[in-house]
Amino acid sequence: MKLYDYILSPSCYKVRLMAAIAGVKLDLRPVDFHPGREHKTDPILALNPAGTIPILVDGALILTESSAMLTYLAALAAPGWLGDATPADRAQVEQWLAFSPRLTASCGGARLHDMLLMPGDIGALRASATRALRELEAALSARRRRGHSFLVGAIPTIADIACFPYVALAPDGGIDLGPYPSIRLWMRAIRGLPGFIEMPGIHRLHEASAEPAPEIGGTAG
Repeated sequence: MKLYDYILSPSCYKVRLMAAIAGVKLDLRPVDFHPGREHKTDPILALNPAGTIPILVDGALILTESSAMLTYLAALAAPGWLGDATPADRAQVEQWLAFSPRLTASCGGARLHDMLLMPGDIGALRASATRALRELEAALSARRRRGHSFLVGAIPTIADIACFPYVALAPDGGIDLGPYPSIRLWMRAIRGLPGFIEMPGIHRLHEASAEPAPEIGGTAG
């Protein structure tokens, strides 16, 4: 199974992370995203006409959307990560998978602007990121009041992996995570999972500073 990969891409990282947790070995094929823009060259466009990465190739199967890759890896090797088989849980997993592109566009867009000098309205990007993070914080706070640490319940799912990287790297785009205690605790829970791997800017649990418990009933800033 081959992953067309860029080490600094959160979207690529979420696929590497899911594979590591599921015990799936990936053949990593590095792509010179920046500054080489290899993702816009003919060989990559032949695999994915959209000119984006990651791209996952398994035999005749070619996947170009990271959420589909998470679903495939989980179904292949770790079906518990798809969530409970109840319609409500499966629907919630799908809802968070659909939410994750908002984090990519906002937190990820601000990060690309600040780190790689990509064009964009940084004020609008940060405002959009703040709205998405407040929504995520509210959902996680509600989950914690029920004694759950993850987005869909007591155990992690691909929904958590889909949302985690762009949130964890939001400070690279000038977005402070200080006002979001439930998000910070959720990130610590993910960092403590068996099989967790790092990427630049995202470290293992033992390297993360201690976080305070969220104030139940409080709101994000």
